[in-house]
Amino acid sequence: MDIIATLAKEFSLGVQQVERTVELFDAGNTIPFIARYRKEVTGSLDDMVLRELFDRLAYLRNIEKRKAEVKELIAAQDKLTPEIEKAIDAAVTITEVDDIYRPFRPKRKTRASVARERGLEPLAGLLLAQKPSYTPSIEEQAASYVSEETGVASAGEALSGACDIIAEDISDNADYRKAIRAMTWERGVLNSSGEGDSVYTRYYEYSEPVSKIPGHRILAVNRGEKEGFLKVTLTAPHEQILQYLGKKLLSGGDSPAKKYVAAAIEDSYIRLIAPSVEREIRSDMFDTASEGAIKVFADNLRHLLMQPPLRGRVVMGLDPGYRTGCKLAVVDQTGKVKDTAVIYPHKPQERIRESGEIVTRLIRKHEVNVIAIGNGTASKESEIFIANLLKTIPEDVKYIVVSEAGASVYSASKLGAEEFPDFDVTQRSAVSIARRLQDPLAELVKIDPKSIGVGQYQHDMKPARLGAALSGVVEGCVNAVGVDLNTASYSLLSYISGINATAAKNIVKHREEHGAFNSRAEILRVPKIGEKSFEQCAGFLRVPGSAEILDNTGVHPESYDAARGLLGMFGYTEEDVRSGGLSLLSVKVKLKGEEKVAARLGIGVPTLRDIIAELEKPGRDVRDSLPLPVLREDILDLSDLKEGMVLTGTVRNVIDFGAFVDIGVHQDGLVHISQLSERYIKHPSEVVSVGDIVSVKVIGVDLQKKKISLSMKGLLKT
Repeated sequence: MDIIATLAKEFSLGVQQVERTVELFDAGNTIPFIARYRKEVTGSLDDMVLRELFDRLAYLRNIEKRKAEVKELIAAQDKLTPEIEKAIDAAVTITEVDDIYRPFRPKRKTRASVARERGLEPLAGLLLAQKPSYTPSIEEQAASYVSEETGVASAGEALSGACDIIAEDISDNADYRKAIRAMTWERGVLNSSGEGDSVYTRYYEYSEPVSKIPGHRILAVNRGEKEGFLKVTLTAPHEQILQYLGKKLLSGGDSPAKKYVAAAIEDSYIRLIAPSVEREIRSDMFDTASEGAIKVFADNLRHLLMQPPLRGRVVMGLDPGYRTGCKLAVVDQTGKVKDTAVIYPHKPQERIRESGEIVTRLIRKHEVNVIAIGNGTASKESEIFIANLLKTIPEDVKYIVVSEAGASVYSASKLGAEEFPDFDVTQRSAVSIARRLQDPLAELVKIDPKSIGVGQYQHDMKPARLGAALSGVVEGCVNAVGVDLNTASYSLLSYISGINATAAKNIVKHREEHGAFNSRAEILRVPKIGEKSFEQCAGFLRVPGSAEILDNTGVHPESYDAARGLLGMFGYTEEDVRSGGLSLLSVKVKLKGEEKVAARLGIGVPTLRDIIAELEKPGRDVRDSLPLPVLREDILDLSDLKEGMVLTGTVRNVIDFGAFVDIGVHQDGLVHISQLSERYIKHPSEVVSVGDIVSVKVIGVDLQKKKISLSMKGLLKT
């Protein structure tokens, strides 16, 4: 297989483009670095395409590795023919390679292997020949195999053993298995049944064609089966498959052997092939569904992490609770903890007045602007308490309910304990809730992505695959934003291109021992940061206090000379960059001609455009162009909702069948996929993303089940 050509065809890219991109991978360059600083080489492929290309490259290389292994194993048995080698070379999946290897794989003791040991292989060949007549008869010839030495007791036993050999040979045929797998996939039906009370009642009498089942239903059925609530079967087109095998193996004319071969065919399919193919197809269905769910999870996570920070606000985080009280933490504009407290406004103590006095005192003492309330236990009661309190004080303070998914994981983690050794877990949660409003990315990187709560069936997926995909998303987001070298946490630094966990810890330790970094180049003094690491990470690090203004931009040090040359070409200085006086630079470059300017500077046009964008807005944050979170000052109850009401909400989660939207009533409403758009869409992600501010219409409220049905038809995103 020509891997480069295959990738080029699958991704609709040029062969040279793929070849040069693969060379960058193989040279140890990270995906964020390649996406940002090697656009001329890749043709400006973004990080998502690069990750898909990288994963596919790894898979195709694994196929080639498996092909080489299988050839060696067959050759070791002196059975590798040119035909087999050609078939292996033509295989396009690992399953196809393993199908070819199946006849040569060392087997456990089987009925067929026992029959072979008894010398019945010639009899199997005799039957498969299906001659018009046999002299002596088949039964008489079978009787010749009867002996105490072989252990064959009768002619019937000999014929049965011969049929076992035929059945296994049919099962081991790669072409037959490939065809049967395709027929089962195209015409098979997945069925499930169950009884009793569970969340899987909709699947108690359920059937759906294998080829049409959406991924979320596959994962739901699998989980129901795993938990013991569902019995799942796969019905294959048995008659069609048996007819196919009959055409392949039964002779056209009459033969006394035909009935034996027909029986062997049926036995081969029912006993050997069908269970194996069913397992393979259900495994493939799960893998496909998982990949789809991982993609949705990754997309949700990307949008969650890239939500705009609420800058310049003093935030009070509130971790709700009943018996143990609500923990409060006030953090200043930089995220530094200024104060903590515990209040007991709910049952059993209901010290409402005292709690209100404490909150009011903290608001006035620290000039709190926003209160971030976690959405866990007692969140609704806490929201009511805060909303009522804010009506009684003159200060302009608003609140917002924040997803606290993963906050408890962080609070109980080693990292949480290291950061706040004197706080208990709930106090750490209050800090995390406040900080994730101020800067979602900086805070959420401290939490295992699987615990952030914007996925679907994530606990059913292969942990390694899910972890790799989500880590890639976090890495992409952190590098897209960049980090302040002098304030970034160890967690944030560890996701920067070229910086591993050890190097991240060394950077923090260097800061603590030697003070702030004065330039990007000073990071080379840190242990485990060599020239290659510096090349990969430098462009993503920001040093606002550096004497070199370019150290606070996304311009890579390798392009500093080009950036200075660009400034000089149009009569600008670095002071103009500091004062923000380059708003017309891009216009001037276009008037002169981008290709001409890039050629004079010795760089490509994509790099030129990136440099211009950075010089025009040094220190910019790509998240600032997104809508800020919706802050509230009054509360809306589920019972207040009426059909036809139009409200503003925030998309909290996007799944295969719709999107959940927070409209400020503690219970997220569901916009079903059919209610997301006037036009037909295949997936909700075509219309909405996590963090979007949207207008929704209430189309149904079930107070008993606490379910809210919403629609976005005819309404626009904010």
